[in-house]
Amino acid sequence: MRQFLDYLKRAMIKLPTSKLTGFLGLNKKPARSEAVLSSNDTQSPADKAADKVGNLQQTAELSTYRRMSAKGLSLAVKPTIIGDAPSIDNEHPTFYVIRDYSRSNSLLVGMMTDELDLPSALAKIETHGLDESSAMIFLKGRNKEREVSVSPRLERLVQACLDNPDMDVNLIPVTILWGRAPDKEESMLRLLMADEWRSPSIPKQLFNIGVMGRDTFLRFSEVKSLQALIKDAKVGVDERLSRTIHLRLKGFLDKQRTSIVGPDLSDRRNEAGKILSSPVVQAAIEKESRETGKPINVVKKEAAGYVGEIVSDYSHSVLRFFDHFLTWLWTRLYDGVEVRNFERVRALAPDYQIVYVPCHRSHMDYLLLSYVIYKRGLRIPHIAAGDNLNIPVLGELLRNGGAFFMRRSFKGNALYATVFKEYVHNLMQRAAPMEYFIEGGRSRSGRLLPPKLGMLAMTVNSHLREPAKPVVFIPTYISYERIMEGATYVGELKGKPKESENWLGILKTARKIERIFGTVHLSFGEPLYLDDFMAKFAVNPKDNSATNINNTHAMVQNLGVKVLQNINKTAVVNPVSLLALVLLSTPKAALDEAQCLEQIALYQRIARALPYDADTHITDLPPKDILAYGEQLKLIERTPHILGDMIRVADKQAPMLSYFKNNILHVFIMASFLSSLVQRNGRINRATLDAITMLMYPFLQAELFLNIALRNVDKLIDKTLGVLIDEGVVVDLGDGVLGAPETNSDSYQQLLVLASAAQQSLERYFMALALLSEQGSRRLTAEQVVNLCHVLGQRVSVLYADDLPDMFDKALFTSFIETLKRLDYVQVEEETGALIFDERIDNIAQNAKFVLTPDMMQLLRHTASLDEGDIETAIEQMSAKRKFGKSKR
Repeated sequence: MRQFLDYLKRAMIKLPTSKLTGFLGLNKKPARSEAVLSSNDTQSPADKAADKVGNLQQTAELSTYRRMSAKGLSLAVKPTIIGDAPSIDNEHPTFYVIRDYSRSNSLLVGMMTDELDLPSALAKIETHGLDESSAMIFLKGRNKEREVSVSPRLERLVQACLDNPDMDVNLIPVTILWGRAPDKEESMLRLLMADEWRSPSIPKQLFNIGVMGRDTFLRFSEVKSLQALIKDAKVGVDERLSRTIHLRLKGFLDKQRTSIVGPDLSDRRNEAGKILSSPVVQAAIEKESRETGKPINVVKKEAAGYVGEIVSDYSHSVLRFFDHFLTWLWTRLYDGVEVRNFERVRALAPDYQIVYVPCHRSHMDYLLLSYVIYKRGLRIPHIAAGDNLNIPVLGELLRNGGAFFMRRSFKGNALYATVFKEYVHNLMQRAAPMEYFIEGGRSRSGRLLPPKLGMLAMTVNSHLREPAKPVVFIPTYISYERIMEGATYVGELKGKPKESENWLGILKTARKIERIFGTVHLSFGEPLYLDDFMAKFAVNPKDNSATNINNTHAMVQNLGVKVLQNINKTAVVNPVSLLALVLLSTPKAALDEAQCLEQIALYQRIARALPYDADTHITDLPPKDILAYGEQLKLIERTPHILGDMIRVADKQAPMLSYFKNNILHVFIMASFLSSLVQRNGRINRATLDAITMLMYPFLQAELFLNIALRNVDKLIDKTLGVLIDEGVVVDLGDGVLGAPETNSDSYQQLLVLASAAQQSLERYFMALALLSEQGSRRLTAEQVVNLCHVLGQRVSVLYADDLPDMFDKALFTSFIETLKRLDYVQVEEETGALIFDERIDNIAQNAKFVLTPDMMQLLRHTASLDEGDIETAIEQMSAKRKFGKSKR
């Protein structure tokens, strides 16, 4: 490189000023146009002679300039020839066909043709009536015109061959790769800069020459006869002859490049035009023009802008960069990545369009899932990402890795909605694998969020509109043992506004890379076949009847719930989540070490005796090793004591451990719920226990997406009670009565801990019920109830001093109100939006005495007895937070 710069300084002294700016071919203005200037009939013979002399002088200067430039370039660039040099018949003029115009490309080809003793690409061609300044044809011109624009030089050569059938032209397609082929490069920086399908920018080309010049590759194809191409193109072709030949030559180069760097998968280059020209989008453009009064061409530009904003831009080199980078990252962040059931996906991939629907815990999710799929040899999916991630540099990298971006809301922009849906349909027609997070955003509490059905509905409707491959959904469970966003999640649950993604936040997160984050678990759940759901709901493709539309809507809703249920079925009960479940179920988040070990072992035995599903995995790490692991991750602390060490949650870790507890709460919720009924009452009649369980189960099922249907809950109660009785934490007193062990026994202490996990859910339910009951029917809207419960939950959390945000998570209150609606306990008044209900709400609330302590019942009644002033104040405060906070993913 230093030699090259020294030579450049010497050359600059010798070259005319007009040539200096184009020395490396990085300017956009060529030394001489491909087009031959036509003579001006008004010129005098003397002027024409003078012009001819001037042109000869310019040609001589140009030849000297090119030779010097090529010599300078040769100091920095040492290309490797792929394959053999072609054999050329020198009887005909030879032209080299290159995909992209750049001065450095032309100099490089000229340098190598001289070195290989091929006809020079830089030489002036004056034979057979031709007068061309060089022997190169660029399919994409210097102004980066669209590739369908035909090179003027190619048009002249075609015309010359048509005028003189005895004349022929040798055409040699040449592929240039600045940088190693992506599958061979090891440097992450070089991978990002490695040449592939996109045209390089000036900064990238400078990098190519200065840094990657010695890793440049050239491939000269076999000679193509222009006369033969003309003859073939005339058969059955309606387009202009030159354009047809242009496209044939482009096809030769594309095949050559594909063999080296893989296929061009960029939707920006390959699919954008198809989307804009589709009848659906054209109709939307015309409609937008009519409704807004904007000219058609203006609306078309808007639609084109939406396409550019949305579509992915696959890049092989970026995928290889992510492969290297993520391999490096995982080894620094995690002890390992454990993958389960991937063979399911591999078996389905050849015959189905795969749609991955993972839970969403962290920004790491999409990187992790794509990495696992890529390393196991399947094509990575197109990932639907929120436009909040489309920030400079990062957004482009994610787009190159397969992400396509979507706005949080399509409301009020029918044209954008149409373009986005057409892109999804385009992906479906190509049977491209897709990935989207059915929860919409990341869970801040660790529980699954209610499904957002937009992408799911688009997938289904696209298949119904024009079926391609059969569609299968792959529910995917992802769990961590520590997450980078932990502190942020807790803050947001406590009311802190969500901050937009930006580079400052990314840099703050990057500082955590050297911390220990444990093991990541990724498990592929039981597949869901769209055809099965269509048969179940009697949904038919291309049927626009009202009945079919209603059936489709019901099918999508059911499918969304089934996806979340299947995600939970493949849960991983890892050491951290199990430890969190035990310690956070104690009053002070602390236990004697011996008790802690026995409680962990109890949970492991219950999970194995009552398997949530065949796909559910329970850690087989011994309890003592689980404690040691928690200490290693600095999540728990040991306090030495003469009577036995105490194990407690580390300072400020309780809210985050609550997140991991919620990941697996569904696995133990039935055992916990039944334990709480027995523990709270001391003695309880089995019939009463059954009735309360059947009453409350739909709410637990909706919150935790439990997989057992209500009609089968009686069998689940029998089996669960059998295990609890065998473990000694519940006592069968006979005559249909169940009781708790002696209060001073170890078994009773285990029952207390086991019962605690369900208490928060029950407290939240009865908080909402108490609020409705105290305020009465037609007083509050659903939104007001959710906001007031959020405020009341914060108050209860402060009074209990547990600092756990689960108690006031608005998403959980929303889910509870929606379940009340679905079960027809409440209705919505059309005019006001107020909730209407009858005495059944009071009757349900009366069951609180069976599941809550008297102190908690009194506290909930007191906090729910708000007067109108208190309600107005709380709602105003919530409105102010929404006004100044940003609701983003």
